[in-house]
Amino acid sequence: MNTGPPVILAEDGAQGLVRKPEGGDMVDDTWSSALHRLWQAASRAEEVAALADDVYAPLLATPGVHHVVGTRWDEKHVLRYMRALSAGSDTPVIVATTRSMPGAAVREPGGAPVVTRSAVDGMDGSVWPEAEFLRQAPGASVVACTFRLDQRGWAALALAVDGTADLATVESRLTQAVDVIVACHTGILQRGREARRASDDALLAEASLQMDSSLDVEDTLRRVARIAVPAVADGALVHLLRSEGPEFVAATHVAVQQQRALEEAGRDDPWLAALLARRGEDEDTVFLSGAALDGSPFAEAYRGAGAGPAGAVGDGPHPTVVSISTLRARGRVVGSITFVYQRPEARLPDSAFLRSLATRAALAIDNALLYELRRTAVLSLQEHLLPSQLPVTDQWDLSASYEVGDPMLDVGGDFYDAVPRPDGSIALLIGDVCGRGAEAAALTGLARHTLRTLLEEGTDPGTALSRLNRALRQERASRFLTAVVATLTPQPDGTALLSTCSAGHPPPLVLRGDGTVSEVLSGGLLLGVLDDVSYDSHEERLTAGDTLVLFTDGLTESREAGGAFFESVLPGRLAALRGSGAAHIAESLARQAKVFRDSGQDDIALLVARWIGVQPDADLLPHDLQLEQAALR
Repeated sequence: MNTGPPVILAEDGAQGLVRKPEGGDMVDDTWSSALHRLWQAASRAEEVAALADDVYAPLLATPGVHHVVGTRWDEKHVLRYMRALSAGSDTPVIVATTRSMPGAAVREPGGAPVVTRSAVDGMDGSVWPEAEFLRQAPGASVVACTFRLDQRGWAALALAVDGTADLATVESRLTQAVDVIVACHTGILQRGREARRASDDALLAEASLQMDSSLDVEDTLRRVARIAVPAVADGALVHLLRSEGPEFVAATHVAVQQQRALEEAGRDDPWLAALLARRGEDEDTVFLSGAALDGSPFAEAYRGAGAGPAGAVGDGPHPTVVSISTLRARGRVVGSITFVYQRPEARLPDSAFLRSLATRAALAIDNALLYELRRTAVLSLQEHLLPSQLPVTDQWDLSASYEVGDPMLDVGGDFYDAVPRPDGSIALLIGDVCGRGAEAAALTGLARHTLRTLLEEGTDPGTALSRLNRALRQERASRFLTAVVATLTPQPDGTALLSTCSAGHPPPLVLRGDGTVSEVLSGGLLLGVLDDVSYDSHEERLTAGDTLVLFTDGLTESREAGGAFFESVLPGRLAALRGSGAAHIAESLARQAKVFRDSGQDDIALLVARWIGVQPDADLLPHDLQLEQAALR
């Protein structure tokens, strides 16, 4: 084996160096280095045009090459770009155009790159726009390579060479350069797709978080529209499917003026309403453009238009495209989302992305719809478990407040009532069944109606609670409950006798006219735990202006972030309401507890009675006689 140094030969014009190891083939170091640099540049390039200098210069350095011209074409044989560089010049001629050249169709490549040779003098300018530059080398030959970049276009590189050129070498270098260009373009597309997928995934994740954060139907629909614009489209319309047809809910657009047009179209346009109705069960996203939009509000508002910097119509270059996606969740259609685009085709989302976005939106909307239905049902049931109204009397100012605390909206077990009694007194009752849901609701109904019936008949509170306890034990109730019953009986001296009987319930509070707050003494075992239980009463007097406040533990157990319970501040908050009416006290305490609490999801029930009083020595008739007298007036 010969280990001596290689022989270095200089080509004509010193344009390149070759090495010829003994017994080996010619290797062009200059071209190899240039090709290596070209591959390095291709790996970093963000667009193919950035490779021009690294492609043109080494090709022009090839012996016999005088001109290099590159062209870029779209799928409709429209010339988009041309770049020409001559040997000995550092300044390329760049032409950006939209010249339609149907004759160039004969040059469009199929799969692999195509290399051709032709005489420059015989080139047809309607097929070869490069001819105007290549003819600057009269009598030269043209070596050209056409190659496909993607489905939307192709490109060509043409070299003008003289008779000294080694055509095999020229063709080899040309095809190697084309290989790099195609690989660069493929890499750019791949990186673009990966970036687009990452961006789409991030957008879908953010969309899910935003949409799932609301259980209000209309708010969810508005979020769907806002999330999509401008990240996905220039405008968005969302419709909810009702029994009578599509119902417009939300619209948004990057331009305020066009948003108003979108809103009007969403509400009233017959073309859009008919299209959405025809879509029906179709799950595929449909794209509409051109003649398919004739007669639509988009053809009128967006004809030849784009969203300019001020949102003006009529100054944009991109045609309008509209896509419609059906929103389907859990086997049923809940609505549709319409996107309006005025952007390059390359920036339109694909069907897979729109399907994924539509699926997420549909689930969020369906969850909100189900929540709304459940909320309506629960509130309706809750209303039937509470009195529709409280008694009206000139002696007592009565009011109540009920706040649902569970975000899942299971029906709660809190209840209250006010019952006029035959002796002219009034009985106030409040209770709380352990737990939530249908079983708790059934027990709530049993407890309230049992106590109400017994108290209306004149049964004393202790006996009423004992009989309710017995009923619960006989029914084998699996839940316990707490309750308190307070009777308020007007006295001849203008006061009221307060008699309180409790079964494990939080003690009521009394707000005196002078602003002091005291706790009503009470005790007693929970209801539904033991068979035979008796309950004792505690008595005290109320004077005119005193207020009795009954509540469930949802009020006192509301807990702030620091760990303190509302129970610790309740007396002070109640004292601050001195002189207020019953309605204001009930609503204010419930609202304050909700604002106060950082944790705790129990319902809050309040029943407030303010003793207005009667004139001393007034004729206090039993309740049934009062009603009889009132009927005779």
